[in-house]
Amino acid sequence: MSAGPRIAPSILSADFGRLADEVAAVTEAGADWIHLDVMDGHFVPNLTFGPKIVAAVRRASPLPFDAHLMVSRPDDWVQAFRDAGADSITVHAEASLHLHRTIQNVKQTGARVGVSLNPHTPLDVLDYVLDDLDLVLLMSVNPGFGGQSFIPQTLRKITALRKMIDARGLDVDIQVDGGVNTRTVFDVARAGADVFVAGSAVFGAPPYAAAISALRDLARKGLEARSAEDDASVGA
Repeated sequence: MSAGPRIAPSILSADFGRLADEVAAVTEAGADWIHLDVMDGHFVPNLTFGPKIVAAVRRASPLPFDAHLMVSRPDDWVQAFRDAGADSITVHAEASLHLHRTIQNVKQTGARVGVSLNPHTPLDVLDYVLDDLDLVLLMSVNPGFGGQSFIPQTLRKITALRKMIDARGLDVDIQVDGGVNTRTVFDVARAGADVFVAGSAVFGAPPYAAAISALRDLARKGLEARSAEDDASVGA
């Protein structure tokens, strides 16, 4: 995976009537990942798309496809989304009765594995699975709909997770989804995130190349600010 901030446009905000073209367009515009918000109408109050749609648009981009399964029975869908072309599969801690088993199921498919936490879910649910993960997705809105406002308390949660990951010496991405835009991305990066899911901030703000570049530049400045703060604390 590429170093530095990664911008992952969420196709939830794309024009579904021309979805493959939209995926191709953000790929050409400089996106790093394609984020797939999968909702089942049970775990969250919305219904989006299934594996067949993912397979249909997979040919439109060589970028990593990042599937975020907001579904009640994630184990039932892991293999189907992997077969459809997902390179990374993230499940919700709140949706899995046996989270460790679900993580192992994802790993067995060869996909990168992530766990997502809703805004109210504490980080301690990760204590005994963090070493098995490639990424943690922190929801900065309540999941189910695009275009919501960023929940400010998420910043403290990102910072705490970054400290947890660094203390263990792990190589685990922190991804943030919800209300990420040019007003929030600097602070999100400064808090410790390195993968930024943006829906309306990309698809609702054409031209896509300019939108992605603006998000990446602000995220990079946030990462630089965090690095400078870390250096200062070490030298103090």
